[in-house]
Amino acid sequence: MTGPRTVRVLIADDDPLLRAGLAVVLETADGIEVVGRAEDGLQAVELARRLRPDVVLMDVRMPGCDGIEATRRLAGLGPRVLVLTTFHHDAYVWGALRAGAAGFLLKRASPERLIDAVHAVAAGEAALDPAVTRDLLGHLLAAPAPAPAPAPAAGGPLAALTTREREVLRLAAEGHPNEEIAALLHLAESTVKTHVKRILSKLGARDRSQAVAAAYRHGLMGTRPHRGAGA
Repeated sequence: MTGPRTVRVLIADDDPLLRAGLAVVLETADGIEVVGRAEDGLQAVELARRLRPDVVLMDVRMPGCDGIEATRRLAGLGPRVLVLTTFHHDAYVWGALRAGAAGFLLKRASPERLIDAVHAVAAGEAALDPAVTRDLLGHLLAAPAPAPAPAPAAGGPLAALTTREREVLRLAAEGHPNEEIAALLHLAESTVKTHVKRILSKLGARDRSQAVAAAYRHGLMGTRPHRGAGA
């Protein structure tokens, strides 16, 4: 039998020391190969098209073409983008998700967390740093609404979701992985995975990160969840 497929990674960051450090961490991990390094967004797009990596580790703030624009240009080309940032700023996170990023991590994340995130993103999952997600949620909940908005269930893309599916999506948007959602809602993890698949199908979302973006965009995060709501 053949072993698990090696994840091909491209690193894009304008800091040469950080590029080198990330490469060292990833190259020592099982099942990961660093196939290229880019110093700005334009080079990242060029190398991604030529090298066909599975995952691009993308810095947000780079000269010329920044990480968000580079992520947007890579949408639909194959590689999944994991954004690395030193900033909690909600505009960067929101911009990355809207551009098509599959996840985001703070640059101070541990090597183990980085490696796990690369594998998760390569496997089609989302990697959402809980610290960044909580910060984004805090900004959205603290900001005054310019005008009253209808409840998510009243219409729009989220109207097709059941109460339980909205609860699962809300917890995913708060940064909880499936096993934590299962524990919080007293469900089997396999049941949570089924709910996530149905959510993606109903929202027409490519992956978990797109579903999370939809949760923020359509107002699901405007109220606190009620734990244990029925399906």
